[in-house]
Amino acid sequence: MGHRTDHHAPAAPSQEMTGAQALVRVLEDLGVTDIFGMPGGAILPFYDPLLASTRIRHVLVRHEQGAGHAAEGYAMVTGRPGVCVATSGPGATNLITAIGDAHMDSVPMLAVTGQVGARAIGTDAFQEADIIGATMPFVKHSFLVTSPDDVAQAVTEAFYIASTGRPGPVLVDVTKDAQVGTTTYRGLPEVDLPGYHLPGRPNARRLAQAAEVLAAAERPVLYLGGGLNRAQVDPAELLALVELIGAPCTTTLTALDVLPSDHPLNMGMPGMHGTVTAVGALQRSDVIVSLGARFDDRVTGHLDTFARRAAIVHVDIDPAEISKVRAADVPIVGDLADVVPALTRAFREQVAAEGRQDISGWLQEVERVRATYPTEWTDTDDGLLQPQEVITHLDRAAPEDTVWVTGVGQHQMWAAHFLHFHRPHSWLTSAGAGTMGYGVPAAMGAKVALPQRPVWLIDGDGCFQMTNQELATCTLNEIPIKVAVINNSSLGMVRQWQTLFYGQRYSNTDLHTGAGTQRVPDFVTMAQAYGAVGLRCERLEDVDDVIARANAINDRPVVIDFICSADAQVWPMVAAGVSNDDIQHARGMSPVWEEE
Repeated sequence: MGHRTDHHAPAAPSQEMTGAQALVRVLEDLGVTDIFGMPGGAILPFYDPLLASTRIRHVLVRHEQGAGHAAEGYAMVTGRPGVCVATSGPGATNLITAIGDAHMDSVPMLAVTGQVGARAIGTDAFQEADIIGATMPFVKHSFLVTSPDDVAQAVTEAFYIASTGRPGPVLVDVTKDAQVGTTTYRGLPEVDLPGYHLPGRPNARRLAQAAEVLAAAERPVLYLGGGLNRAQVDPAELLALVELIGAPCTTTLTALDVLPSDHPLNMGMPGMHGTVTAVGALQRSDVIVSLGARFDDRVTGHLDTFARRAAIVHVDIDPAEISKVRAADVPIVGDLADVVPALTRAFREQVAAEGRQDISGWLQEVERVRATYPTEWTDTDDGLLQPQEVITHLDRAAPEDTVWVTGVGQHQMWAAHFLHFHRPHSWLTSAGAGTMGYGVPAAMGAKVALPQRPVWLIDGDGCFQMTNQELATCTLNEIPIKVAVINNSSLGMVRQWQTLFYGQRYSNTDLHTGAGTQRVPDFVTMAQAYGAVGLRCERLEDVDDVIARANAINDRPVVIDFICSADAQVWPMVAAGVSNDDIQHARGMSPVWEEE
């Protein structure tokens, strides 16, 4: 039996049209209003009827990777699949990085690519690439469409697969002849996917078991992951569960915005650059309840030594994640939108029937650690701006509804530590793949989706140089994002590792963009060349004024070049392959835990 889609438009009379026209129509009928792409030979038939569409805005990017990350940014703030379009061959392969990124972070995305004519497939035709084969390891599913009659079905099913269950990217590769040939369009078809099963209601016995384990815990920790965002869990329901259990919470890099940053139970981020409080609490816990987190290696550190005494309650919509890395004592497969209120009820019933363990001593211990080892920074002695301080000032000046985006590296970790989040879906970052260049296009996609909200990108001078051509797209399409470049003139995170583990041998990490260099490129001049406003800030006393100037400009993109110290480092840190027990809160300094 097929699934009915949620997207059904009123039944329209059947119409004869080309496959390309059907492709436009089906996207319109699915409610797509914005797509990001770039035309080329094999997708050209689609671009012709697209010109006539009044319902779809097409944003012409400067590089297909930009289209992919923009679709991700759009999806992350709306919860709807972002759509990107590219031509065959190099156009399609340029999408691969963004598709891989969306797969790692479970972002719903529809990638539509043109393909050479069906008869030319496999002949090494001009601009032919086997994009289905190339992306197979990191798509949720893919379709090769060789007949115009299959266009509407494939796109409807792709959209459904991308946005249900564990979301992810789905590729639809459409041959040129399938776009040119004629078909009868009968409106949105019924989705018929007999092998695609979504989880039903969460298992009541497992929920009761989880409540029982949790009520008996002396040192419980809630481990909140990005799945809470992807499931569109009601923030009030999550808050009710957190406050009912009353246990310390830690939020992964993709979940920093699921709980208000200043909530007294929020210990911040766990893992390699997590807070001492979060890392220490997980290590010393006796029960960990994982909601939509996957025990990523950056969180666990050396796996054999991760939270050795903890029983694991693992909730995920994807059964493949449960016990993949750490065996679950109580596995619960289900949609977190259902599980969170159900677990709240089960825990309340358990406590009413049998009471619960007193955890006040545990809360005091965690609070003592938080007070003793706050996440701070030490000023460098070169007199240059401290990146952490710049981010603190950006945070202070930002309205509460700001959407924050980052690139990848040191600036990303500092943003994770020093920004404050007040509502879900306001934090966009590349976590699992760690894709440099994610920032500018993802911010662009978010701003297209939420034109009324401020979108700030905190980027690095390395990341910014990978995709800053999308500033042209932003200027020409009136997408006024704001960019703070944390310019430490280097590939900062790699340089930090070279400082700590490679005897300060700085092999190929100096980018010559910052203090005391030729400034190639000069980011202010570059911003101006793209029609954006370029500002530079080199002194602490100017930081607030420069940020205020940027916040006052809303008719074009703004780039601020913050000239920062290359010696600033991200702390706390757990070195790769080392136990989380060996976390350092500053170089050569490890926290002292009370012995049990």
